[in-house]
Amino acid sequence: MRTLHDIEEAITGLTSDELSKLRDWFEEFDAGIWDRQFEEDAKSGRLKKVSDGAVKDYKNGRCKEI
Repeated sequence: MRTLHDIEEAITGLTSDELSKLRDWFEEFDAGIWDRQFEEDAKSGRLKKVSDGAVKDYKNGRCKEI
């Protein structure tokens, strides 16, 4: 396993094209992690309080759209 320092050094040696491909890959990788966490939070009920509050605010005219 490489250390973060090793990875940072490897990144500094990338060409512009390789760096662009890394950015694209990392954006997709990071979004996948966020999506999985959101799904887990939704399934576990962690988002219920937030969604209930948003619906209540909407019904009481405190926001224009949901």
